[in-house]
Amino acid sequence: MKDLLEELKNLVLKESLIEGINTTNIPSMIIFKSSNITKELQTVYEPSLFVILQGAKIVTIGKKVITYDNSSFLISSTYLPISGRIVKASENEPFLSFKISFTLEEIFEAIKEFSITLDKNKSSLALCSYKINEELLDTVFRLFKLSKKEKDIKTLLKMYKKELLYHLLITNKTIELLQLSFIEGNAYKISKAISFMNKDLYESLSVEEIAKRVNMSVSNFFKYFKTFTALTPLQYRKIQKLQEARRLMITQNMDISGAAFQVGYLSNSQFSREYTSYFGINPSLDIKNIKKSGIALFNT
Repeated sequence: MKDLLEELKNLVLKESLIEGINTTNIPSMIIFKSSNITKELQTVYEPSLFVILQGAKIVTIGKKVITYDNSSFLISSTYLPISGRIVKASENEPFLSFKISFTLEEIFEAIKEFSITLDKNKSSLALCSYKINEELLDTVFRLFKLSKKEKDIKTLLKMYKKELLYHLLITNKTIELLQLSFIEGNAYKISKAISFMNKDLYESLSVEEIAKRVNMSVSNFFKYFKTFTALTPLQYRKIQKLQEARRLMITQNMDISGAAFQVGYLSNSQFSREYTSYFGINPSLDIKNIKKSGIALFNT
């Protein structure tokens, strides 16, 4: 496996990579590069597989801290606000990683096709790291090579991603994905609730309304939401809004008051206070620094 990792790393290093996010011909696969260690940055992970080729990273969600490198992979089975920092990188040996994202529909389809069932009450945090094996790494390798063959992507991409999910679900038995297999289970319901919350970001949905949509009592919804995400629904909702406001200011050049109002804040001072508390820096200085650095921060 060491030779396979080295071969893949050398192929990636031959690319004309920029610092930060590098897109590929496969929209659901990006390559991230950093020639420096970074301070802690906040972002949102979507359902994804993260594979490091070189360097190391620390990811924090709630009280859980995960350190991983090229001997392991990270899996997220839903949309999670996390803090992350690259802890091993240099000009000569930059941090390099793949992010391969999945839709919930792709995950559910694979679970159904592989006839997977799990205890309906099984529930755990939707983010974890595992030791990587050759089968999984080989599929990532072939997916990267597929990205260079544009005429084959449409035909083969679905099969390759299903193969990745097979290794994650069957070979590695990742509980983060397996717990979604029971459609009346708590993890499945919380995942659906998170989908509603992401789609209706600008709506003023109460916790009671969201719990009702997924057929859960409010008390169970609170309990299992925190198990799955390490956050309460209200904390999750607030972070969603702050992340979206940050995105609007970066990608659409909205001013602070416009972005705050767009995500539902009626008070600029409250928005600035909560933004500074979460990101550790006031919004105007944060956006200035991000634009100056030129590195995209979202979903890395």
